[in-house]
Amino acid sequence: MNILFIGIGLVLLILGGNWLLKAAVGLSLRLKIPKIVIGMTVVSFATSAPELIVSIKSALDGHADIAFGNVIGSNIANLGLVLGITILISTISVEKSFYKTDWPVMMISSVLFYFFIAFDGVLERYEGIILFSFLLIFLIYLLKFQKTAVVDEMPDDDVELPLNKVVLFLVIGGVALWGGSELLIDGAVGMAKNFNVSERIIGITIVSVGTSIPELAASVIAVLKKEKAISLGNLIGSNVFNILGVLGVTSMITDVTVVDQGLLSNDIFWMLGISFLIFPLVFAPVKMKLTWKEGLILLALYLFFIVRMFK
Repeated sequence: MNILFIGIGLVLLILGGNWLLKAAVGLSLRLKIPKIVIGMTVVSFATSAPELIVSIKSALDGHADIAFGNVIGSNIANLGLVLGITILISTISVEKSFYKTDWPVMMISSVLFYFFIAFDGVLERYEGIILFSFLLIFLIYLLKFQKTAVVDEMPDDDVELPLNKVVLFLVIGGVALWGGSELLIDGAVGMAKNFNVSERIIGITIVSVGTSIPELAASVIAVLKKEKAISLGNLIGSNVFNILGVLGVTSMITDVTVVDQGLLSNDIFWMLGISFLIFPLVFAPVKMKLTWKEGLILLALYLFFIVRMFK
């Protein structure tokens, strides 16, 4: 039953995020908001809604390790699993914005998050405010100075919707996200108890991979269809948003306390390590390109990390 709950929960989260995205974009177009602003704010929030809802609900229900594990695991999965598989299928070119803004901001966010929880094991409200404020500053900077570096991530059917459809998508999207998060967390907690493993391990493996499935599907489909360039910046942006947006908002609502010390002694160092590793991989052996060789390295590291988690 727990596996069924997790499966149905993930499907509802993915569908709910997609419906919310349609509603958000439709409403933004009705309000005549510029596309670039929609892409960087509305679309970013909507596509991260599953992670956000899962983390907030986990923290409020006293399952902080699922909230932390979801974000840390998603960040590792985005670079190890999603990027690894994507560049195994096709070589991608890396934009200059990678070393000018994307990677430095991801590393600063990751290190800031580490220092906030490393010593007391608590992500407090004022720390959440700092993280979220950093996200707002980053978005303002991108809007002002880096517009060309932002890839258009609008959905294919980005048309202005009638108001009744906007409301419908908003309602069913919100209900699906709420229902999906309830089922996913109940299933994850139940599975942790049944298999006698910690909530941290379930959060950092099953839950995080589940919430990274949309990114993986979108990346693989885009590569196979050769419709648009896969941007490393998009995955890095997702990691930045997970830390500053998801954990920032979650800890602004309630303090989040680490229960399983493995998050601080192991998992967060994996996240910092794989985030740092991307920088040398982009410059060697082929400058500003990621090929199948780097894909193998990233995928092997991710598989090693997952196997090690269950040992």
